[in-house]
Amino acid sequence: MITTPWGEIEIADAHVHFFSPTFFNALGEKAPELGWDMPRTPEALADRWVAELDRNGVQRASLIASVPNDSASVNAAVELYPDRFASISMMNPLLPHPVNTSVFLFPAMHRFSLHDDKVWALVQMLAGYPRSIVYVHCGVLSVGFRKKLGLPCHFDMRYSNPIDLHALAINFPHVNFVIPHFGAGYFREALMVADLCPNVYLDTSSSNSWMKYQPESIDLDGVFRKALEVLGPKRLLFGSDSSFFPRGWVRAVFEKQCQALLHIGVEEEAARAIFGGNLRSLLWA
Repeated sequence: MITTPWGEIEIADAHVHFFSPTFFNALGEKAPELGWDMPRTPEALADRWVAELDRNGVQRASLIASVPNDSASVNAAVELYPDRFASISMMNPLLPHPVNTSVFLFPAMHRFSLHDDKVWALVQMLAGYPRSIVYVHCGVLSVGFRKKLGLPCHFDMRYSNPIDLHALAINFPHVNFVIPHFGAGYFREALMVADLCPNVYLDTSSSNSWMKYQPESIDLDGVFRKALEVLGPKRLLFGSDSSFFPRGWVRAVFEKQCQALLHIGVEEEAARAIFGGNLRSLLWA
């Protein structure tokens, strides 16, 4: 656990990228240019993440496969450490894909609409499983490693509005949906959908640099204040957006969010829910 102004708190991170051997193999000869540690096996990477989380006092994490159809890698980590990890499989619903009960959709990256029949078929399948969860990346999408390697980013922001999630969330009330990064620039729209749909959550991950796009001046304190005003504390999921080694878990993100919540006077019960309790209830309880 991590000692905070509210005492020792259980931390469950809703947003950790699992850069497996499959991810590095997909980059081919460019992979060494990143300067990142490349894991030998998914199991070895899982061991390293457990050690890293232990070092930082983090109890649990959702591991996100970072290439489509790499569910085997994150599932291998969960098989080793079921009490520590949950697997989230990156998926392009327009292509053949294995069955996985927790998925991450990137509509702008893979250029599909959330209204597409194949997306609905996927979510309908997920609705048949308990604790199914769908992350949907909305708003600005910036993939740092692609920029670093000079790889093209042919994303289409026509498909990035959280409003498109409304129909899915209404029609599949037993599936939980997560909009990362507070909507990544579509903060108002993410709040609207979450306000209308009690099965929509927001994750708090990353530096939240999207705030520069807001027409009015807003800081992280203000983002949390407004999100709590609309959603309350039970549908906010702490996330760090940690990804590669040797950097490891990005503790600075946690500390910044902790300070923001402290500044706006969040009480202990709400802080415990945001930093760990909510995600644990969704995926482990």
